[in-house]
Amino acid sequence: PVDPILGVAVAYNADPDPSKINLGIGAYRDASGKPIVLKCIKEAERAIASNPEMNKEYLPVQGLEPFLKVTSQVIFGKGSKALAEGRVAVVQSLSGTGALRIAAEFISMYAPGNPQVYISDPSWGNHHTIFRKAGLQTQLYRYLTPQMGLDIEGMLADLAAAPLGSVFVLHTVAHNPTGVDPTPAQWKRVADVCEKKRAIVIFDTAYQGYATGDLDKDAYAVRYFSNERNIELMVTQSYSKNFGLYGERIGALNIACADKETAMKVRSQLNGIVRPMYSNPQLHGARLVAGVLNDDSLRAMWEQELKDMSNRIVDMRGALVQSLNRIGCPPPNAKFSNWNHITSQIGMFAFTGLAPQHCDALTKKHHIYCTRNGRFSMAGVNPSNVEHIAKSMKDVIQGSRL
Repeated sequence: PVDPILGVAVAYNADPDPSKINLGIGAYRDASGKPIVLKCIKEAERAIASNPEMNKEYLPVQGLEPFLKVTSQVIFGKGSKALAEGRVAVVQSLSGTGALRIAAEFISMYAPGNPQVYISDPSWGNHHTIFRKAGLQTQLYRYLTPQMGLDIEGMLADLAAAPLGSVFVLHTVAHNPTGVDPTPAQWKRVADVCEKKRAIVIFDTAYQGYATGDLDKDAYAVRYFSNERNIELMVTQSYSKNFGLYGERIGALNIACADKETAMKVRSQLNGIVRPMYSNPQLHGARLVAGVLNDDSLRAMWEQELKDMSNRIVDMRGALVQSLNRIGCPPPNAKFSNWNHITSQIGMFAFTGLAPQHCDALTKKHHIYCTRNGRFSMAGVNPSNVEHIAKSMKDVIQGSRL
């Protein structure tokens, strides 16, 4: 079957209409709608190309050491107690998807009782498939209210009803597809349930730094669970969005353990999973990320570029809502009184509330492509097309009510 997300790109590419707009796959575009290569990446590539000592040899199974030494610091923080005590096992992965797949295999092999995997409703479409491919069963926990707010009571109730030792998949920041995250106070309540249920906690991290422009702020949940609550957990990392390295497939799986001895054993078992799965990870992208993160000047450049990307997405959220309000576009259904949920969400995606028939009409009538659950990639919105998108939304909403 056609992938519900990647299939949007296939349909978009096949459409000959010159005015078509892609709001499907989450990949950053600049204000003119063009993909970009970050300046810090260009500088890192120049440094690699000019270094006569560089080669293209295989990496070790666990990955590039200069990358591994710094990637855990990005998510746990330089002051992390777990890192200082050597309690974090880390392997390089094929971006965040690969990190999740390794984590799923590790749980399938070593967690007692073949635990259930609890995933938010809704969530990224690939989450269920990844864990099921490892022989694990998935369950849903409530996440979103009809008004696009966090259903924290429903979420906590469903997690509290899970069997002891269940797997809880949590989104570190910029929940996909909703853009709705728990507050710090709500994260504390989630941590309470995780401890009570002795859960295997997985934080899936695809948007650190990209969500708010602040790497530390975006890592709050992971650092609270690890540094303040001392909860053992798994953390995936993807450098696709925040470095713009979509095709390089760079990421990592981190597992914070109870002690250094356990971390060493876990690292060995992770290597044992990677070896027959894909043998060893990719080289060039890992060099790029390590080159930027280990150079103060390039890291500062990257952090500024992150802020610029994040700010543009925030600006486009505001511009879309302003356009919808200016033309008198009615909310997507009776559960909404306005479009403010678009600006209250964060990250790459806006969960608009549009129904499948609205999305189908946007594509068929206006050549605007998005997933049928009403998720817009805000990176595809720019000053030249935002008015057209708003008018098209009004047309399909009013047309459905005739």
